[in-house]
Amino acid sequence: MANESQGVSPVFRIDVGQNASETPISTRQSEQHTELTALLQQLVIGQDRQNELLEEVVENIGAAQRQRAHELNSWKDANPVLAKRCRAAAESLSKVQTEFLHNITFEVNDSHEDMIDSDFVMNEFVDRYGPRLAHLNGVLQLLSQLSANTPANAR
Repeated sequence: MANESQGVSPVFRIDVGQNASETPISTRQSEQHTELTALLQQLVIGQDRQNELLEEVVENIGAAQRQRAHELNSWKDANPVLAKRCRAAAESLSKVQTEFLHNITFEVNDSHEDMIDSDFVMNEFVDRYGPRLAHLNGVLQLLSQLSANTPANAR
């Protein structure tokens, strides 16, 4: 058996002696520490750049919103009576929307099983109520924006 093992190379070889070409453990750890530090510095630089870009985005969005609010307030100042009428119309239309939503909920509760079973019934429901609801919401939103914070002298 001893003769058989001489012709076969070992699968694992453990060298217990220190070779001069190998770097000491402390040097390898130091190199790894340096690499890790460099990577972390790069991450910090990247995050700083992302923060700068996010600040620019927020500033641009804020500027657009401030411009829109200024234009809206200028319009309200120029048309105080119309802004007041928009408020009254928005309140009235809100009541119409509430009643419309009640009708929709009754329709859904009465025919929900038919809607599940039949694409035709579901499509008819969506065709009947969908466009009206979308347009009603759009008009209500516009009236609400035009009437929000009406000038004190128009009240």
